[in-house]
Amino acid sequence: MLELIFVLPILTGLTALFLPSNMGRGMLLIAALLHLQLSMMAWFGKLSVFADRFFALEPAGMLVLLVTSFVFLCIACYAICYMQDTEVSSEPVFIGCLLLFLGTMSMVTLADHPIVLWIAIEATTLVSAPLIFIHRSKAALEATWKYVIICSVGIALALLGCFFITLSIDIADVDVALTFTSLNTVATNLDPLWLKVGFIFVVIGFGTKMGLAPMHTWLPDAHSQAPSPASALLSGALLNCAFLGIYKVHTLMYLAGLGEFSSNLLIGFGLTSMFVAGVFIIRQPDYKRMLAYSSIENMGIIAFGVGIGGIALYGAILHMIHHSLIKSSLFLSAGNIFIGFQTKLAENVGNMAKFLPKTFLSFFAGFVGISGLPPFGIFISELFILLGAIQMGHPVYAALFIFALILVVAGAAQIVTDMSFSANVGQVIGIERYLRVVPPYVLLAASISLCIYMPEGLYTTILDTITIIGGTIHG
Repeated sequence: MLELIFVLPILTGLTALFLPSNMGRGMLLIAALLHLQLSMMAWFGKLSVFADRFFALEPAGMLVLLVTSFVFLCIACYAICYMQDTEVSSEPVFIGCLLLFLGTMSMVTLADHPIVLWIAIEATTLVSAPLIFIHRSKAALEATWKYVIICSVGIALALLGCFFITLSIDIADVDVALTFTSLNTVATNLDPLWLKVGFIFVVIGFGTKMGLAPMHTWLPDAHSQAPSPASALLSGALLNCAFLGIYKVHTLMYLAGLGEFSSNLLIGFGLTSMFVAGVFIIRQPDYKRMLAYSSIENMGIIAFGVGIGGIALYGAILHMIHHSLIKSSLFLSAGNIFIGFQTKLAENVGNMAKFLPKTFLSFFAGFVGISGLPPFGIFISELFILLGAIQMGHPVYAALFIFALILVVAGAAQIVTDMSFSANVGQVIGIERYLRVVPPYVLLAASISLCIYMPEGLYTTILDTITIIGGTIHG
């Protein structure tokens, strides 16, 4: 049964809340392994849908599910060691919320009903909020409230968007099931005015959760205050789920003949996010906030690529996959830096290449990858997006895209190089443990491996995701 993919982590998460820490850690790892196995079974068509009125296995959701499951397994391995080396006030709550977070995100990827999708995305907010507040500091409390309030307001707007989409069905007097799969087949018969209004609310609402500017203000605080495993999940998995909600409605808009309208909105939000990230990343004192602004930039890149369409759409989906792998690796490496130097301030971290050589290698390699340099996959994805902008007749957008990329890389490069090579001004306390070092390397290796060889099934799924709205891999 396909629904086991989200039922399993939800049940294990609720159970872990009442288990001792050592049992909870074992359950976390076992649940992560079983989740990946179930996801692979679904990939090969071995699981059937029970509640087909609400859930379906479609290409875009399958991609996000697989990325989420793989990233979660790496994070789970890291978290077991991380919890031993840091003061987590309540391990059962931390472990339980991690599993509940996985369950709700998995529900997002499988949801075919707009309201079920909305419920699942709202649930991700509720179960991930304790992860941000786990250290119970004043700053963590402020970040948690900011996260809950801003995202809840955004999700409320997204709910209005779903209602307006429903209204477009009623006004057009179309008899169709309220699922994305069914709506796509009758998209041209829906009322265009209310579809447009619905998409505006959806892109603002889910765009808030995705971290698109100017609705991004919760993201730097939440990523900075959350423990590194939670930050990696927030950036490497949650943002993709919010993007999936926007992508499903954009697909409906395209099939309804309103693709130009939705594409222009995505391009606008995408470029705005990139430039906002570029401005705020300069001289950012907190290296985790720096990574958070990088996530805002990369969500902007994905939105921009989807809005451009054509070959850029292929680049956007590739970018989503590689960003999840590389950014998760960076946040895990940032956790190692925090354990080693006991600070989140970049100015108090120095000569990392000498004091934490293994962490330095993964962190610096992650920076190279997230900056769009080879041999990592973001180099390929950004190249496709840039070529797509030029081929679709948007040279001005292409120029702005390049300028924003340079702005972000220049700002981050100064911080990363100072942390890596400048004279040490802090005290190195923690050591590099095997279970905290290996997961970031595995994630980076996955990005490089997908550049060398992409499995046929993955390639076909990406094509199935983009061809429905005019995406292509040919210039």
